[in-house]
Amino acid sequence: MNSPRLPWFKIAPKAYQAMIGVNTAIAGHSLGERLYQIVQTRVSQLNGCAFCLDMHVRDLRQADESWQRINSIATWREVGFYDERERAALNWAESLTRLVEDHGDRDAAFAQLQAVFNEQEIVDLSVAIAQINAWNRLGVGMRLPVAEKAMV
Repeated sequence: MNSPRLPWFKIAPKAYQAMIGVNTAIAGHSLGERLYQIVQTRVSQLNGCAFCLDMHVRDLRQADESWQRINSIATWREVGFYDERERAALNWAESLTRLVEDHGDRDAAFAQLQAVFNEQEIVDLSVAIAQINAWNRLGVGMRLPVAEKAMV
């Protein structure tokens, strides 16, 4: 296990509290917990954040998500395990996470969202994606360790 680079949350407690404040603000999101956790997991996979990936997979298991669906999040396009809303959300999450790689037109991804989400849900989803990207960058940058423990 790697050790953390810096205890950033102690060094910058105001910034940490602001991050927690955003989490609190989006806690009452309109997405449903399972969809929210699927998106959090996918973004954490894309960003290679071991700490957040471990946390969100555990949250999915606590929500009784199947191992097959969890294991297939990275390959969601190739399997039929995800419904239309989940697919639109995962596509949007990838688009907003891979900004440099996907500098093209996001209109198609947004239209896919509009077909299955209302405006509040689209905003909630977009803020949630932005927030997990921020957490991932801190997790990777500060090398937050993952404790080895049993997974149910």
